[in-house]
Amino acid sequence: MGRLDGKVAIITGAARGQGEAEARLFAAEGAKVVVADVLADEARDVAEAIGDAARAVALDVTDEDAWTRVVAETTDTWGPITTLVNNAGILDFNAIDRYDTERFRTVLDVNVMGAFLGIKSVTRSMAASGNGSIVNISSNGGMEGLPFLSAYSTSKWALRGLSRSAAIELGRRGIRVNTVHPGGIDTPMTRFEGNDASSATFYQKLPIKRVGTVDDVAPVVLFLASDEAGYVTGSEYVVDGGHLAGDASVLTQVPGTG
Repeated sequence: MGRLDGKVAIITGAARGQGEAEARLFAAEGAKVVVADVLADEARDVAEAIGDAARAVALDVTDEDAWTRVVAETTDTWGPITTLVNNAGILDFNAIDRYDTERFRTVLDVNVMGAFLGIKSVTRSMAASGNGSIVNISSNGGMEGLPFLSAYSTSKWALRGLSRSAAIELGRRGIRVNTVHPGGIDTPMTRFEGNDASSATFYQKLPIKRVGTVDDVAPVVLFLASDEAGYVTGSEYVVDGGHLAGDASVLTQVPGTG
């Protein structure tokens, strides 16, 4: 306990799923946490469940003025921001040749511009803290192509470039920037109609034969937010059950052993 004592964190998309798990864990480890989400009622419920260490704010991550307001209110309430987790995102399926242009752009606006505006908005306050950490939640879709997820995958690749550039620029101001790349994680966003992530054949082919959970991801984000990761920046942490390591089903036994 206490790995984040004295930290002040903004976590976007924190009303449910991975963001909620991160908010609860951060608070349990001593941080003051802003539960930020467009789902204002759900965000309020999460903050109330956490208690005095949390406050909920309604935040559309594509709205720069809203970011300015949230950063100012947080700084006034708890002091300089030390931690930002850009967790908010859209998972959207469609074939490339059928994608509506505006729909594609919306995914990029939330997943990339939202993170950019977050980084831009917290930099001055975070630099004043002297010890900042930004964690951008990308995806294994930011390290490989995914069929019918062209907008999502594009946005997650872009987030890698944004993160590395920010790491170089902001390191001299005492701010670390890293990315986390979850694979298939069981969250409300992935429980779309007709999908039972927990029993999907795909997960049985992984080196770790199960769907991921929010509790697999949150401790990795916690580590990057903590001073334990004080010499870690511009890095990428994959949490995907071994999916990107390769296809576990290629060989089922050692050749020549019968």
